[in-house]
Amino acid sequence: MIREVFMPALSSTMTEGKIVSWVKSAGDKVEKGETVVVVESDKADMDVESFYEGYLAIIIVPAGEVAPVGAAIALVAETEAEIAEAQKQGTAAPAAAAPAKAAPAVAATTSAPGLQQNVSRQNGRSVVSPRARKLAKELKVDLNAIKGSGPHGRIVAEDVEAAAGKAQPAVVQQLVTVPASPAPAAPAPVAAKPAPQPVPAMAMTGQTVPMNALQNAVVRNMAVSLSVPCFRVGYTITTDNLDKLYKQIKSKGVTMTALLSKAVAVTLQRHPLLNACYVESAIQYRADINVAVAVAMEGGGLITPVLQNADRLDIYSLSRTWKDLVDRARTKQLKPDEYSTGTFTLSNLGMFGVDKFDAILPPNQGSILAIGASRPQVVANEEGLMGVKRQMQVNITCDHRVIYGADAASFLQDLAKLIETNPQSLTL
Repeated sequence: MIREVFMPALSSTMTEGKIVSWVKSAGDKVEKGETVVVVESDKADMDVESFYEGYLAIIIVPAGEVAPVGAAIALVAETEAEIAEAQKQGTAAPAAAAPAKAAPAVAATTSAPGLQQNVSRQNGRSVVSPRARKLAKELKVDLNAIKGSGPHGRIVAEDVEAAAGKAQPAVVQQLVTVPASPAPAAPAPVAAKPAPQPVPAMAMTGQTVPMNALQNAVVRNMAVSLSVPCFRVGYTITTDNLDKLYKQIKSKGVTMTALLSKAVAVTLQRHPLLNACYVESAIQYRADINVAVAVAMEGGGLITPVLQNADRLDIYSLSRTWKDLVDRARTKQLKPDEYSTGTFTLSNLGMFGVDKFDAILPPNQGSILAIGASRPQVVANEEGLMGVKRQMQVNITCDHRVIYGADAASFLQDLAKLIETNPQSLTL
């Protein structure tokens, strides 16, 4: 039996995916649950496993190419004798001409037929691939004593073989399985194209450059935002005490992003409406306060790693979590729930010296806060005496279907009070 491998839907908004790399080559034996291909979704690279056991007969969509969700990207033959037939079938129907199958409306963790998404679960146990678990049982290897080399610490078959002292030489691992019986000569599969590398902006002058998957995801999100009636409110916050606190705890790994996120999260506890969003003829109040922070990606686009339950974490844990999120965001290793579950967003261009700006409201959120640079300003105190204080401009963008001007102003007022008079409470 010959089975088609389809481009999986790795997120609810994904319409097409890019093949980052094929872990298996044409002719290789494929075990059920074994990683076959790495696919770039909207904002992350995902390992994708096979549902079937057999042979990867032909790769229809090579590395670096894009295919719509539901389109055939490879063929898997159940037996060696069927490899040649599958290669002939795949060559006759290239991916460009293959009709894309309708992608079902599914959650971000659902996969297309033939493949399953390799997503590690944070449940306190080691995450093990099915083949690695089976191999460990055969070789009598203790999985608890193995450190996984796969994505996010996942234990793969190679880790078990290494632990058992049966690791294959690199040359042997690269051999392609040869059919046991003679088969008609099949056309050689198309050589995989190397993934395009980021090109310096100066080299793009006068050219039309296609957007990458991340940039296209931003375009779709911004188009949705145009239909939302928004308003904006600005506020000036004095940061002398916050800056002083930051200097005191910076050496302990605390970042200004973590401090601002914590301050916003604590303030949102008193303003649940600012953490809510509009749903059909209703207001959805969120149980958790998840602060998303915009991060620019090298090569174009941006992503918003999410500090989940930011109001409940101490400032030191929050800083460590943020560093880990940013590191994995840069290498496109975030899981969908780590960039798509934000309930309130921060966009900080102050680090670039920007005085003030307006941010565009993300989908499924009620508010986003734009933060400018903190600068020395000459101001008058309550006695009318002139002095110098450090101040920053913040602008909040809100969904007017849910939040009104007074609600936004009250939130900013309480945020300013916390930052100006009691920032030490953020370390408790």
